[in-house]
Amino acid sequence: MKLRACRLVAAAFAGLASTSSADTPVVGDLRKVGTTHLQTSCAPAVEKDFAAAVALLHSFFYDEARRVFTDVAGRDTTCAMAQWGVAMTWWHPIWAPPSDEERKAGRAAIDKAQAIGGRTALERGLIDALGAYYADPRPGPAGTLGQSCHGPTGGGDHAARALAYEAAMEKLYAAQPGIETATFYALALLASAPPADRALKNQTRATEILETFHRQQPDHPGVLHYLIHGYDYPPVAAKGLAAAKAYFDISPWVPHVLHMPSHIFTRLGMWDDVVASNLASADAARQYAALRTPGLTNFEELHAYDYLIYGYLQGAQDGRAQEVVRKVSKVPSADSDKDFAGAYAAGAVPARFALERRQWAEAMALPQPAASPAPPFPFGPAHVVFARALGAARLGKAEESKQALARLEALRAAMTDPRQKFFALQTEMQARLVEGWIAHAEGRHDDAERLLRGAADADDALGKHPVSPGSLLPAREVLADYLATRGRFGDARREYEATLKLSPGRLNSLHGAGLAAEKSGDREGALAHFRALSAMASPDATRPEVAYARTFLAANDRRASR
Repeated sequence: MKLRACRLVAAAFAGLASTSSADTPVVGDLRKVGTTHLQTSCAPAVEKDFAAAVALLHSFFYDEARRVFTDVAGRDTTCAMAQWGVAMTWWHPIWAPPSDEERKAGRAAIDKAQAIGGRTALERGLIDALGAYYADPRPGPAGTLGQSCHGPTGGGDHAARALAYEAAMEKLYAAQPGIETATFYALALLASAPPADRALKNQTRATEILETFHRQQPDHPGVLHYLIHGYDYPPVAAKGLAAAKAYFDISPWVPHVLHMPSHIFTRLGMWDDVVASNLASADAARQYAALRTPGLTNFEELHAYDYLIYGYLQGAQDGRAQEVVRKVSKVPSADSDKDFAGAYAAGAVPARFALERRQWAEAMALPQPAASPAPPFPFGPAHVVFARALGAARLGKAEESKQALARLEALRAAMTDPRQKFFALQTEMQARLVEGWIAHAEGRHDDAERLLRGAADADDALGKHPVSPGSLLPAREVLADYLATRGRFGDARREYEATLKLSPGRLNSLHGAGLAAEKSGDREGALAHFRALSAMASPDATRPEVAYARTFLAANDRRASR
């Protein structure tokens, strides 16, 4: 069969709602999803739809991509790449690793692809590379299981599989350095990047590759998407701003496309843009759920809400933030529990609302999550329990805090699935924060500072997971709060400013740093932080921290005018 280049500029999918205007997107409008190139030997009749599915795959619209790949496979049973596409939709490289059921489905699809066989070297290379991911890791010496950076491996070890796929894609990219092999290799590098690598070796390699192709094709969804992930780190976030702005325009309806720019906006403290991005994403996700799963909540909507409330709270738009809490509270647990991003947001949203506003009594009074049945993703309810425990500790109620802490430790112990290792470490760090404030309440100040500093260092090392805009409270900011409480304003200011380097534009750290500077006699330092806070906050903000900063600035202006 003649080799064809699949090129997508616009595509419409069977079963999606039709459009009534060439300019106004409506539910299901996927005419605009970017341009991809993947040479295949599949039938000409499926060329456009295959290319569309690849674009959706690059944008992590996995369910919809799977629909189209499956349709292509049915229309051209000799198209091995359609089965490859189905298998790719079951592996979510930057999200949580696949469940056993998802991995089995992906393995079945790649087995079909290998049985059909690729007709070109590129097809065979892509199929074999993905086969390396789905194949069981090889035993180590003397029949022992191999080791990965996450510990012992086995049939379900994601890290070993990801490394096998990365190695295969590296060879394929070296042999055929086109834009599609480049994007999939870059994604493989991001998927296998060691979490504790502050040098960002894999991320740097990925973005170097992608930037070359970005100049050649500025609307490729994979190039733009993976550039954002590659730059989703404080030292390099500004480099991702152009890709973030361009990616938002790729599609008027794909929820994840509309959300992804907010990763960079969050890193840069661009709160109005964070809000706009996630309002659009949540709306698209709600439309998609109404179209495909009426009555259910799509996880992308919940995921957007977590970023949305974070943006609202940093701008002190507390009324709008409260509306997000209300919406999330109405989502049935059956909906929020079925996906790790949804579960994360369901717990994070109400916890953030209390903690970011420093409403400790409100945090302590959050509803206690049920102890049974055991939640599938314990880190969701752990966020609420952490808020309850920290709220009690900040109010000096040590015994109540200890009771909540015991529940928090139980939830951490329930995170036995290797896919939840990050969240188990995060919960352990949260427990240390609570213990630190309990120690403070009990007058054990040396213990308090030791525990809080240890938690701050652990939080810095852990970094930000893509599922979240950031920690419920940065541990270093919590440490700074403690130091300020102890009257150590110089030390507190250093910790607040260190927090701002990793999380620019945090309202509470700007206020804390400004107040600490004022208390230390550095008026100019206080002015700088308070000006940044005032400019960032909503004009009608009523948060006490904003009122204090604006009162300070007004007094300074009156003094200067005399």
